[in-house]
Formats: sequence, structure tokens, C-alpha cells
Amino acid sequence: MSLIQVERNLLLTPLQAVSGVVERRHTLPILSNVLLELGDGILCLTATDLEIQVASQAQTSAANETQVTTVSARKLHDILRSLPDEAVVALDLQEKRLQLKAGKSKFSLQTLPAADFPKISSAGASATRATLPQNQLKRLLALVQYAMAQQDIRYYLNGLLLSLQPDELAVVATDGHRLALAASKVALDTPATEVILPRKAIVELSKLLADSDEPVVFEVLDNQVRFGFGAISFVTKLVDGKFPDYQKVVPTSYKKRFTVSRAELQQALQRAAILSNEKFRGVRWVLTSGSLRIVCTNSEQEEAEEELEVDYSGDALDIGFNVSYLLDVLANVQTTEVECSLGDSNSSMLITMPGDASFKYVVMPMRI
Repeated sequence: MSLIQVERNLLLTPLQAVSGVVERRHTLPILSNVLLELGDGILCLTATDLEIQVASQAQTSAANETQVTTVSARKLHDILRSLPDEAVVALDLQEKRLQLKAGKSKFSLQTLPAADFPKISSAGASATRATLPQNQLKRLLALVQYAMAQQDIRYYLNGLLLSLQPDELAVVATDGHRLALAASKVALDTPATEVILPRKAIVELSKLLADSDEPVVFEVLDNQVRFGFGAISFVTKLVDGKFPDYQKVVPTSYKKRFTVSRAELQQALQRAAILSNEKFRGVRWVLTSGSLRIVCTNSEQEEAEEELEVDYSGDALDIGFNVSYLLDVLANVQTTEVECSLGDSNSSMLITMPGDASFKYVVMPMRI
């Protein structure tokens, strides 16, 4: 008697949703496994890395019996992916094995006790709760997440600040060399709060959010944030630390500014970057009346130069930047034009969207 019978895609979709958090190499073998819980005709799949937990559901034709076990997430995923789309999968739990059958294919997988699976408990009352469309949150995260630090000893930079104000949700990321800030109007009836979410949680959440108007509900608890959308429940622990005062970093009084086609600037930088120094990735911006010259050189004394016509009539300026930081923002901002505001050759540059105060990108200069 099989435990459940379910169409392959109905099982593969929730498994793919939760598998992203599973660590390939972990000291605890059970963290390579996915928790399978069957009850009331619903199969719930859960995966965790002790910091993040993702759960998703599949409807099955099973009876109301309750069964729980854990099995290798990667092996189950690879088996399901290798089966034909229209396959019907039968799962059967026998002693310490999970038997999987589909057509003439049979697999016997080792299981580990469900009691050993380290579920993240979501105790504590919800302090702050908000709802917004999934595509709105997905867009906000895309606008800033590339600016998060990677493996910085200032661990609070290896994440993203989520700032909830009475009428606004802001997300901020910085690695100390650049800072990205995006905000959106959201009605909240709870106190303002700021929390730092870990980098991996942001990367996984961005993949799971749909490009639709369907809602995502999130709740901030004492030491974690819970997101619920579609069939997915996503819980992440918070990063304990003090995020830098990002408001101080954003310049407000720059006089040198010009607007330029995002695509033209992006393409010019991509071409010039071919001859940039591979280690330092420096690019010079030489700004004069009506013109922006973009210059890259490398240790072989090779040089690339691009020139763009810009509507600029201020003082001349020669300033250097990391070209990767500029390409990152241009790849994620979807506007036709961007506005660049500058101080002097030792000051940061502010990149914004014309007529839109909800996004700001600050990049520090570099000596070239």
C-alpha cells in the first residue's frame, strides 16, 4: 500500500522551493535532508540550514493518516527531475527506507528520524506585520541586494536592512564601498522597526517571490522574520548588529549633475571595462561641458576610451570609480535614464532615477 500518489510536477515544485537553503556539505547529515510531513491529504516539505527555514506544500490523494520522515533533498530532487513530466510518483515508507516508484522505475532511499530534524520554532508574538504585492518586494530587493557585502568581518554588512516606518518600507544594503537604498509606500498600523536579514535569506527569498500582484505577508518577531506567500512559509533568523546610519551617507547638496541614457552609459562602461585592470577594475570619468569621457587602462598600458554627450555645463571634474559597482546598478535599475550627481574628485557619486526619490545609490570614488 503506497503512502501517497502524486503527479511528479506537484511534488517537484515545492521541493525546488525549499531545496535552495539545503547546504551540500554540512557537519550535521540531517541538514542535507528535507522533512516530509503528511496529514489531511497535504504533504508539507521543510528544509533548513539552522538560520533559514523554508516550507512548502503539495496536495495529494492520500488518506488522512499522518506520517513523517526525512530524506536527502538533493537525491529526491534529482530523481524527480529525471522522471518524465507526466509521471505519477508513489511514495511508500518502509522501516528506515523511503520507496519511490514511477512507472517501471524504483528507488529506495535512506531516511533519518523526523524527530532529529531541527525545526526553527516561531515562538513569540508578532511585533510588526505588513502585507504588500510579491512583485513590489521582489523589485525592492533587486534594486539593492547586489550591494550587500560578502564575507565581511563586519558581519552586519553581509545582509540587508529592512526598515519599516508607519507609511514606508525601505531596504538598504552596503559593503562599505557603495550603498543602495530603495523605498516603497506601505501602510503599517504597527510601530516602526529596523532589522537586518542575512545575505543568504535575501538571495533565496528573491528567487522564490513571484512576479505577480499576489500578496506576501511578513511578520517581525523578536529574533526572526516570517514571510508567507502562496504555498510557501519562509522564516529567517536576524543578524544581530548595528547597521550604519545610511541617511548620513546619502549626499544632499551636490551641484554637479547630469542625466544620461542608462543603456548608453551601461554599454560604454561594458566596452571600456574590457581593458580595465583585472584586479582594481578602475574607470576614470572626465566630465567637461557637454561631454563625459570614460577611460580605462591596465597594467599592459592598453587603453579604452568612450565619449558620451551629456547636458552638463558645470566645472570640469576628473574622478575614478570601480567599474563593477557602476555596472551593477545600471543592470538592476530599469529606467530609461539615470541622474548622476557629483561633488569633487574625493567625494562619492549619487545615482538616482529622474523624478523618483525612492531609489538612491551612492558609490565611493577610487584613486586611479
